[in-house]
Amino acid sequence: MSRSTARDDMLRSAALLFREKGVEATSLAEVIEHAGAPRGSIYHHFPRGKPQLVEEATRTAGALMGSMISSGLANEGPAATLRAIIGGFRVQLEATDFTAGCPVAPAALEGANSPAALAAAGESFTSWEDSIAASLWQRGLPQERSRSLATMVISSFEGALIMAKAQRSTVALDRVEVELLQWLEVALDGVDGR
Repeated sequence: MSRSTARDDMLRSAALLFREKGVEATSLAEVIEHAGAPRGSIYHHFPRGKPQLVEEATRTAGALMGSMISSGLANEGPAATLRAIIGGFRVQLEATDFTAGCPVAPAALEGANSPAALAAAGESFTSWEDSIAASLWQRGLPQERSRSLATMVISSFEGALIMAKAQRSTVALDRVEVELLQWLEVALDGVDGR
């Protein structure tokens, strides 16, 4: 296993375990085992220990999600991207018996022990919001309206994910998808004058 592969595997494993178990409930030993990495490698790749691992895993997961959002917006538009995001989370929830949520949220919810991870989560949410707002603005919505809708989109599906995990049902996610798609349609139809 090469150095970068072991590090990348640990980041992926950490993000997966954090979104299913939470940051505090996930031990470094579990990350090493899940990644199939050598025991001493965690401190070799993450000399500041768990806080550094949480920060970098959050940053990596946030960037990956951000790339998916940006690509979807550029290629498919806001409505199709929203459907894809929520559909992906729905599949993950059902496949993990409602344990997996957003890969960035654990650092946001449990960031008191790692201010850098909390900041990484905030930066990720802001980046996603910026991408959605820019896409809506490019389609003719005023800048402030674009920003408000982008905030509503992110906060709505993040809240629905928490509810879905707690209720062990995708009903909240399903309802949020329907409502957000209607909001987007009305907002964008108003621009087109339809």
